[in-house]
Amino acid sequence: MKRTTRVLTALALTTALATAGTLTSLADNNNTAENLTTWAMAPQKSLTAQTPEQDAYNKEHGRPLPTPELLQPTLDSTLGTYQAKPKNSLRGDYRCGASDVLADLSKRWIKEFEERYPKVHISVDPPYAGSLGALELIKGNLDCVFVSRELKPTDITGFHEAFGYDPLSIPISGGSYRHYGFLDSVGFIVNKKNPIDKLSFDQLDAALSTTRNRGGAAVTTWGDLGATGEWADKPVHIVGLQPWNGFEEFVRQRVLSHDRRRGQWRPGAADGSTPADPAVRWEKTVFPIAKDVADDPYAIGYTGMAYVDQAVKVISLSDHTGDPAYAPTYENVASAVYPLSRVTYLNVNKRPGKPLDPVLEELLRFILSKQGQQVVGGQQVYMPLRSSQAAAGLKALDTAP
Repeated sequence: MKRTTRVLTALALTTALATAGTLTSLADNNNTAENLTTWAMAPQKSLTAQTPEQDAYNKEHGRPLPTPELLQPTLDSTLGTYQAKPKNSLRGDYRCGASDVLADLSKRWIKEFEERYPKVHISVDPPYAGSLGALELIKGNLDCVFVSRELKPTDITGFHEAFGYDPLSIPISGGSYRHYGFLDSVGFIVNKKNPIDKLSFDQLDAALSTTRNRGGAAVTTWGDLGATGEWADKPVHIVGLQPWNGFEEFVRQRVLSHDRRRGQWRPGAADGSTPADPAVRWEKTVFPIAKDVADDPYAIGYTGMAYVDQAVKVISLSDHTGDPAYAPTYENVASAVYPLSRVTYLNVNKRPGKPLDPVLEELLRFILSKQGQQVVGGQQVYMPLRSSQAAAGLKALDTAP
C-alpha cells in the first residue's frame, strides 16, 4: 500500500474511532430538529501559556494533573475483559516515551501490566514530550511512545523515510472534556448574535478550505450556511490557528481531509500567503480565538473547550448535512458521539508482514480492555474508550500490514 493511502486510511480509522459509540439516554434526543435548543455554558477562566519554567518542569516530571471534573463517565460494560497469558510467558526490558500529559497515565497502565507479567520491565522516562518521543521512535531509541495528539505530518514522513513504512498508531483512550493541556475536545464557536446553531463538516469544509474535498460550492456568506433575513448576505469571517498546531491538524484531519485526500486551508494573513484572503485570520496560539469571535459578529472559529473564555455560542456539529448534530456537552464527549471528541495514541514500529513485538502487542490488548480502561477512569482526567472504539483499535492491531 502506498504511504499516502496508508496515512489517510489511518485518518479514516481515527475518525471512526472518535465518533463511535452511543449512550442509551441519547436515543430520545431530537438531534434532527430544524432548530436545536441553544446550548449555554459559562465562560471558562481565561488561560495563559505555560512559562518556560513550567515547560521545563513538565518535561522532567510530567504535567501536574488538573482538578477532576465533578461529573465522571461510567465505564462501558461491554468492553472486552482482558485474559492474561501465563505470567512468565512474556519478558524483556523496553523503553518508551510519553507526552508530559500522559506521563502519569502511561505509568499507571504499565504498573498494572507489569504486575501481570513480572519479568517485563517498561520504563517511561523524561524528557516527557510527544514531539521528542516521536523523533526518538524514528531514531530507534524507543520501543513505543504515548502521544496525546495525532502525529505531525513531518513525524510520519520522517518515520517513513527511516523505515520505508508508517508507524502504527492505535487510539488508547479518549481525550479530556475541557482540561487545559490534556487534549480537550474541540468546538466551533460563533458570535452570540449569530442565528446558526448547528453545522455539518460538509458545510465547514466548504467554508474553511480551498480543496473542498467533501464537495459543494465555496461558502462566503452566512446565507450559504443557512442563515436568512438580514444575515443572508453577511460575510463569513474565519478564525483559526496557523499551521502547524495540534488543534489545527486535528480539525484539518476531521473536517477538511476526506475520501483519502488531505485538505488545505484557505490562505490567511498570518501564514504569509500571497495574496492573503481578507476573510481569514490565522492566530499563532489558541488563546485569543474566543475573544476574536466575541468581537466580530460575522466570525466563526474553532478552539479547545478549555479556552472558551468569552460569551460565545458553541454550535452543534454533524459529519454530513442532515445527520444528527451534537453539542460538546460532557455526556456527548464522554459517549464519543460528539464528532470532535479526541483520542490519545500509542505509537509503535511494526514492520509490514511481521508480527508486532509480543510484549507491545499484549500491552495494547491490555490497554484496550475493560481493565485497561478502568485505569483511565480511575485517573479521572481522560475519557475511557467506548467498546466500539476499543474494538476498532483491536481490529486495526490485528489487521495492520
